[in-house]
Amino acid sequence: MSEDRILGIDFGGTKVALGLADRDGTLLATRRLDTDAHAGAEQVVVRALAAARALLADEGASPGCIGVVSPGIVLPDRILLAPNVPGWEQLRLAELVAAEFPAVPISVGTDAKAAALAEWRWGALAGADPAVFLSLGTGIAAAVLVGGRLLTGANGAAGEIGYNLLSPQDTEGFASGAAPLEEAVGGRGLGGRASELLGRPVTAGELFALAKENVEAKELVTAALDELSMHVANLAIALDPERIAVGGGLVRSADVLLPALADRLAHAVPFPPQLVAARFDQDAALLGAVALALGG
Repeated sequence: MSEDRILGIDFGGTKVALGLADRDGTLLATRRLDTDAHAGAEQVVVRALAAARALLADEGASPGCIGVVSPGIVLPDRILLAPNVPGWEQLRLAELVAAEFPAVPISVGTDAKAAALAEWRWGALAGADPAVFLSLGTGIAAAVLVGGRLLTGANGAAGEIGYNLLSPQDTEGFASGAAPLEEAVGGRGLGGRASELLGRPVTAGELFALAKENVEAKELVTAALDELSMHVANLAIALDPERIAVGGGLVRSADVLLPALADRLAHAVPFPPQLVAARFDQDAALLGAVALALGG
């Protein structure tokens, strides 16, 4: 059995991705399974660990180290800012994985921050300093790297821009259970408003496609991009990054998304950063788990 393999596990709101990689960040084999969030947190972890065992058996490998990422801030005894899966915030994620793989080094962290490490180590942020990874999907988050090191913040919450306020009238924000920017421009919020507007279920990706021919959809997309681009420009003004890489599910609509962000950066930021699509698209967080296991 090869022991020079890294096992990565990416727990997401709708799916779990597992991958076996070498030390150069090349994914050798992957598996995916539905989170099935309504059934609760523990069953997700149990099924994911069983799938990880099966993946290792199929590949004739044992892990030299393991990286695990999740939405939220992963602490030893709980996970903060991760309300989308019932019971997720009560998980001791590192302990559960360690119980399945005793004596194997395990690293855990936040998915967007880990994805930034992967993009800096192997992808679109290589050589950039400072660098920002902007994750635009179901949730909204940013990750900042300075000298190749993540800016975590005092509580591990640096870059959680989904909680940004939209106006002076947002006087409570997080305290009232809201994530104002995420609700306004994240995939779930956009899909919900599009479904209500058009009278049928619509995903955020479908909304961007519809915006090319439907006036109401176009107005909704335009308003969302105006809001998002303002926050990205303010982030760039505050941090003065060399490069911003944009990843997450919404990047499937890069032909609409990236020009809107680039235009705002060009006009609003004294020293506009380079704006690029992330290299790893939908595997960024999974490769981030691998990068985390390798020490960042």
